Amino acid sequence: MTIALLFLFLLICMLAGVPIGLALVASSIAYLLGMTTIPITVIAQRMFTGIDSFPLMAIPFFVVSGVLMEAGGSSKKLIDVSNAFFGHITGGLAVATIITSAFFAAISGSSAATVAAIGSIMIPAMIREGYDRPFAASTQACCGQLGLIIPPSIAMILFGVSTNTSISSLFLAGFLPGIFMVGALCLMAYKISEKRGYLGGKKYTAKERWIAFKNSFWAILMPIIVLGAIYSGICTPTESSAIAVAYSFILGKFIYRELTLSKIVDVFADAAISTANILCLISCAVAFAWVLGRLNVPVQVASYITELAESKVVFILLVNIMLFIVGMFMDPAPAILILSPILCPIAAFWGIDMIHFGIIMVMNLAVGCCTPPVGINLFLSCQIAETSFVSVAKDALPYLILLLIVVLVISYVPWLSLVLL
Repeated sequence: MTIALLFLFLLICMLAGVPIGLALVASSIAYLLGMTTIPITVIAQRMFTGIDSFPLMAIPFFVVSGVLMEAGGSSKKLIDVSNAFFGHITGGLAVATIITSAFFAAISGSSAATVAAIGSIMIPAMIREGYDRPFAASTQACCGQLGLIIPPSIAMILFGVSTNTSISSLFLAGFLPGIFMVGALCLMAYKISEKRGYLGGKKYTAKERWIAFKNSFWAILMPIIVLGAIYSGICTPTESSAIAVAYSFILGKFIYRELTLSKIVDVFADAAISTANILCLISCAVAFAWVLGRLNVPVQVASYITELAESKVVFILLVNIMLFIVGMFMDPAPAILILSPILCPIAAFWGIDMIHFGIIMVMNLAVGCCTPPVGINLFLSCQIAETSFVSVAKDALPYLILLLIVVLVISYVPWLSLVLL
């Protein structure tokens, strides 16, 4: 009964439009006040200890590096080189948007940041070339979630911290699934463009392609340096995130020379707001997860799922369904922090590798970022394209079906996640 009331209170808060972080804290406080004699100061203590973690320091650094790359002109260089190589094919701008988003994802680690940085340039460009506004917006929304899958990924950092799993291994495991998803999205964009008659632009000469590549070389080198430092053992993910900030600053200030003093001030202001939002969500989710632990929810859910899941195959299917539904309504950060302590012990019981299970969780929740009714990527893309949410959600449906198929393939073929480890 107590658990039902807790979740009912949370649901009422969310339906009333209360931000998810505040809703989680309010529900936790309501539980303490109504059901226990524990002082509510415990919630504040849990919120603090939830973000008192060295690996979590990578999050603000990667946020800053992503914003610096955007303001410093690197995103434009990545778009230019993508257009040079792919812009001439059918649906070329849509394909270039997906490829560029994949590159930027390897810089920012954030889904929303990828949509904002690439979409602000590519969505207007697609509209000018005759692409429908809903299609342009849905394409950017659905490829923006690559920011959570292609390493470095903030979602993977959170999973690693909450489950004591190697973040470096999670990053490495995300490569092939990310590339697989990029290829699938490009194929879908091509097929839709072919059906609707979205022709490609001009075909660049070999010389023009070389110039575009040369101009974007330092931007392309960014993820290679950052991830190379992690996988070679030179740096931890947290240390490499600091390197990413330094490299992004040097790139924007001294190589591309687009970072002015006023831009730098704006960059750090934007990064501070984004980081504060993320860390507030994390701390609120940790507090709520503590309440769930006191109510023995993990054990009860584990018992229920174990009864339903007659085999490993059924368990994976149930987890995918559950995570997809949760992702439709909840941000990936609190979802990971709340659900991973519940689901991971059951996954271990069925012999599922924790690295592979982390990829399953992250990919499912990433798809939720572009799924109605709460998909943040859809809302951001709608604002950029200046079109209705319903029309964008409708055009996103083919992409979403494809993404769910990709997630199921990754879920049932662990080799794709673990072969590089």
